[in-house]
Amino acid sequence: MQFQTVLKKAVSVMSLSFILMLPAYALDLSEAKSTGQVGETTTGYIAAIKPSTKVNALVADINSQRKVYYQEIANQNSISLQAVEARAGIKAIEKTPAGEFVNSGAGWQLK
Repeated sequence: MQFQTVLKKAVSVMSLSFILMLPAYALDLSEAKSTGQVGETTTGYIAAIKPSTKVNALVADINSQRKVYYQEIANQNSISLQAVEARAGIKAIEKTPAGEFVNSGAGWQLK
């Protein structure tokens, strides 16, 4: 009986530790851009340059957040989502610092 109690506590502590460590293993946008894993595109969204499970998850998350934001802008200004996406793509590429990748239609290029 004591062994089961100790085992349950140990499993609980290990599970909690693992959950708390997950953010440390998550990839953030800044890191992904600076390491050449993702880049900005003319569509207003990021795309994977070096796809992986982490990169693909990041791309999906960032792009879904951007789409919600772009749709809000489109609704507030009575313009199409596509117009907002196109303008956002131009701005994102312009703001991309040297040493990061962009795709302005001619494939990935280091800015």
